Amino acid sequence: MILSWFKRLIPGLVFAILFSALHFGLWALTNRALPLINVKPTVNGFAYTGYRGNQSPLEGKHPSTAELAEDLDLMHKHTRHIRMYSSLDLNETIPLAARRNMSVIAGAWIDTDVAKNTREISALLEKLANYNNIDRVIVGNESLLRNDLPVQSLIGYLDFVREHSRVPVSTAEPWHVWLKHPELVKHVDYIAVHLLPYHEGVPVEKAVQYTIDRYNQLMQAYPRKKIVITEVGWPSRGPTIGASVASEVNQARFIREFLARNAIEDLDFYLMEAFDQPWKVALEGWAGAYWGMYNADRHQKYSLQGAVPPNTRWIAKASWSTVLAFVPLMFIAWRFKHWGIGGVLSMAILFQACITTLTIAWNLPGDYYYTLRDFVVLVGLILGIALTSMVLMIYAAEFSEVMFKPQWRRLFKRATPLPANEELFVSIHLACYNEPPEMVIATIDSLRKLDYTRYEVIVVDNNTKDEAKWKPIETYMATMPDHFHFYHLPSWPGFKAGALNFALDKTHPDAQVVGVVDADYVVTPDWLSDLVPHFLEPQVAVVQAPQAHREWENHFFQRMCNWEFEGFFRIGMHHRHERNALIQHGTMTLIRRDSLQTLGGWSEWCICEDTELGLRLLENNMELRYIDETFGRGLTPANFKALKSQRNRWAFGAMQILKHHMPKLVGKSTLDFSQRYHFLTGWFGWFGEALQLIFTIGSICWTIAMLAFPKHFSLPVVVMIVPILCFLAIKAVLGPVLYRKTMHCSWMDIFGASLASLGLSHAIARGIISGLTHKAGVFVVTNKTKAKLSNWQLVAPIKEELLILVSLLLCSAAMLYSRGFSNLDAQLWVSMLALQSLPYWSALACQWISEKH
Repeated sequence: MILSWFKRLIPGLVFAILFSALHFGLWALTNRALPLINVKPTVNGFAYTGYRGNQSPLEGKHPSTAELAEDLDLMHKHTRHIRMYSSLDLNETIPLAARRNMSVIAGAWIDTDVAKNTREISALLEKLANYNNIDRVIVGNESLLRNDLPVQSLIGYLDFVREHSRVPVSTAEPWHVWLKHPELVKHVDYIAVHLLPYHEGVPVEKAVQYTIDRYNQLMQAYPRKKIVITEVGWPSRGPTIGASVASEVNQARFIREFLARNAIEDLDFYLMEAFDQPWKVALEGWAGAYWGMYNADRHQKYSLQGAVPPNTRWIAKASWSTVLAFVPLMFIAWRFKHWGIGGVLSMAILFQACITTLTIAWNLPGDYYYTLRDFVVLVGLILGIALTSMVLMIYAAEFSEVMFKPQWRRLFKRATPLPANEELFVSIHLACYNEPPEMVIATIDSLRKLDYTRYEVIVVDNNTKDEAKWKPIETYMATMPDHFHFYHLPSWPGFKAGALNFALDKTHPDAQVVGVVDADYVVTPDWLSDLVPHFLEPQVAVVQAPQAHREWENHFFQRMCNWEFEGFFRIGMHHRHERNALIQHGTMTLIRRDSLQTLGGWSEWCICEDTELGLRLLENNMELRYIDETFGRGLTPANFKALKSQRNRWAFGAMQILKHHMPKLVGKSTLDFSQRYHFLTGWFGWFGEALQLIFTIGSICWTIAMLAFPKHFSLPVVVMIVPILCFLAIKAVLGPVLYRKTMHCSWMDIFGASLASLGLSHAIARGIISGLTHKAGVFVVTNKTKAKLSNWQLVAPIKEELLILVSLLLCSAAMLYSRGFSNLDAQLWVSMLALQSLPYWSALACQWISEKH
């Protein structure tokens, strides 16, 4: 037995091994080490700030003497020169450097605080008096760039220090500030310049030459002054600025090329900087933390010789994502082998993509220095990716089965009609409320023409106040045969379920089957004769035919509605029916009367009483059958407002059902795994719409925060945006591909159905959220008759969608304007906002099309 089990396991094991090897190979291929120019592992000097990952001068958390000594030992391997920024912090650094024969450019931090500036300068002069290894002094670091003080005030500080200093004095500013203020040059002994091409949007391949050009420009402007480059470098992480891309490879490339060029130029320079400084994110944005040759844990980020991989941690990520997916891949290959290799591969690819994305997201704290706010955002991201992955895998299961499975195992056809004396008695129930009488009469007339002997028709009009709508129906019913009955209920509880329960009480004692049709459905004569015989099998509780439509061919909006509906009945119903997990819908359905009455009839607490009944029947070991042939056609919703109302009601009712039946869906019940799976996950697509609404509002709020507080709220890193873009793209592709496979409609109709589906996203999201937060809903009848609307009525149905759409457009424009149209990170962010706007553009288009005559 064990040998037999192992033999069945071998194909899945082989598949998982081969697939995992391919996955790991793709990681290795995309992370091949890139050859860069080799240089000697020595530099002229380092800009140095000694804080570690959990330390910050803003919080008064400073490094210990031992930690400073460790830093100096690391820098001593590469240089004998360091540059410091403040004389009030890290006071032990200069004497520790002296013991290692390292010279120091001492600094005084100058900003808007005059008292603090005075203390800085006093401390600087005290250090000059006490330590001989200070070879230069810098008073102020980018003080003019930040507009902390006017140039004359800075000159006053410089003149005072120069008067008391034994070493050359300067202030540090970017090259363009020196060119803007030539008067400043007269008050310094040398020019301390920052050359950081990353901040100027220069591509890395041109950055070294750009740096040399700016240096030469300063030399030409001030030929009599010595120039010291006190900051030069490239960050390993950060937002894309124009053509400047922050990455570990680009950092290593810039530093190596600059050092190689320096062998010719012989520049006096200090690399920016020795160690990553996570605390700088609060002051400079998130690129400020990643300029070091070493990370905050004092591990060298790049070497100056040998090839450099794009991602130094790719092996760990590739290994974890491969290992985590391995056993599930074996299960997929074993469980879905009857879908064929195409079905197994499509499932495996999408599952591995989800696991890999989650692994990358989980590893982000290892690549970036995260604050508490960042961790909160990351947790939200991982949760969002996990939920999106679940939705995507549910789509993937449906897609893979429908696309690649050779044939359906549960495929039922029309039954052979029974002789008249053997027919089962059927009671047909038609509930209507405030419906156009001519529409209801057409339905009644079609029921009169049924090719069946033993049946009755019970029409219940409940709560219609306008006699002009129910009286003509009553009058027409009086002309019908005796087995047609009409009841008008002026005030009756329970919405449609209440009316159907009333009809159930009035049902003929001999009735064995109850049929339900909507008030707008015209049925075919063979509906009962070809479907009722299925009830001869005692386990069958429901026989369901698909909803279909009439009078939709000549108006594009009706075509959209028709084909959007068709997708569920030609794809989703088959997928669920294969495992006896059918969603029962309340028209063109036949139900065993005993089963219906045993379970207490229709649930009046639920506004989707049909689906709720179907689940109760499944919980009682009943079989629900689906015959995918058309036996009746109704009308499509009259306009987009009606379509939204209908889908909102379905979403709300779905949440009512889910909450009410959750104990049996996850606890002890007769439901098998497949049935639980379909009823727990079947609405995940709609959950996805609610999640997308929350993400969209969150994106708008985050964009506003980034625009208002750019140093505190930054663009998410590319790896956080790309998965969301990919998931949205994959979801958008799966539906049209399935339509093309399963239905005979044009690409234009597929586009229309996709447009309607997207346009309904907001209505579904609202229904899901309301259903989760509210207990009782209101049954709103779907309007099937068109009426002329005023200008405000044309806009009113989509006012919320328009508000969100305008917000997304304004956020996109503001982001591109503020960050630059060539900024890659901004482009990706705006691309995500654009994808998030598609449902709202679709809603606008649907509303326009539905009202176009």
